[in-house]
Parts: sequence; structure tokens; C-alpha cells
Amino acid sequence: MKDPFQVIKYPLTTEKNVRLMQEENKLVFITDRKAKKPEIKKAIEHVFKVKVEKVNTLILPSGKKKAYIKLSMDTPAIDVATELGLM
Repeated sequence: MKDPFQVIKYPLTTEKNVRLMQEENKLVFITDRKAKKPEIKKAIEHVFKVKVEKVNTLILPSGKKKAYIKLSMDTPAIDVATELGLM
């Protein structure tokens, strides 16, 4: 397995992403462009000790890869964001 800190680069916090945290229990990260969805899932679960339900990715026009991470209902995304210092 790749180093989780090479797969996950940094979290994104915009108004839309905060709404996703509150309403849909999702976190948004910029990840390594070459990372696959299973690698991203394992890295998030390893670093934050949470259960990930689903990972959706998107390549931005700038060439960066954005990952939408849906967490299980027993782990609120707001708690993880607070741990990260985003809230």
C-alpha cells in the first residue's frame, strides 16, 4: 500500500463542502492524481479511523483530483472536520 499521506494531499473547505458535511455526511479532499478509489478509501480509513461507504472522484480543469468521501452514518463528517481543524 502507498503511504496514506501521499495519497491524500489536503482537505477542501468551501461553503458547498461544509453543506455536504452537514447534510450528506461527506468530506472532500484533493488527492494524488494517480490514486485509485480503493487506495483513497484505504488511506482515509487508515488515517482518520473511520468507515468509508463510497468514494467518488473527479479530475478538475487544473489537473488536480478531487475525491468526495461518503462516511458511514455512525461517524459524523463534522467530527472528522473538527479533528482536522476545519470547523
